[in-house]
Amino acid sequence: MSLRERTRPGLGIIEPCLPSPAKAPPSGAGWIHEIKHDGSRIMAGRDSSGVRLITRAGNDFSSRFPFITTAVSKLPVRTCLIDGEAIVCDENGLAVFELIRHHGALASAVLCAFYLLELDGKDLRREPIEKRKLLVAKLLKGQQTSPQ
Repeated sequence: MSLRERTRPGLGIIEPCLPSPAKAPPSGAGWIHEIKHDGSRIMAGRDSSGVRLITRAGNDFSSRFPFITTAVSKLPVRTCLIDGEAIVCDENGLAVFELIRHHGALASAVLCAFYLLELDGKDLRREPIEKRKLLVAKLLKGQQTSPQ
């Protein structure tokens, strides 16, 4: 199965927006910042065939992250595509990449959702990031969402 088929049929290949290294974050109006967690970037997609958690390399990690897969399956939508990062935290609540690599910890992995790329069949990639972040926040809180 190709990366195209494993992400979202009809939307083509969708790759996550990756962080860029910088000495200091940009400042001023018009900038939004995300924390770079120590985890695995995931495109969490749900459609009529089920849930798929696709890595940057195009691998389906749905079975490796069962808690995330179950959570996405229970969202009150027909379809969605969430750009996020799967993490496993240590006893201090810090994401530690080495923990996500251990098989026993994978059941406790959670998804830090950054924003929506698709919702109920509507491609949201051209929508302002503020709207996509608001929609994913509402969706994860179980509130009614509408891509309109």
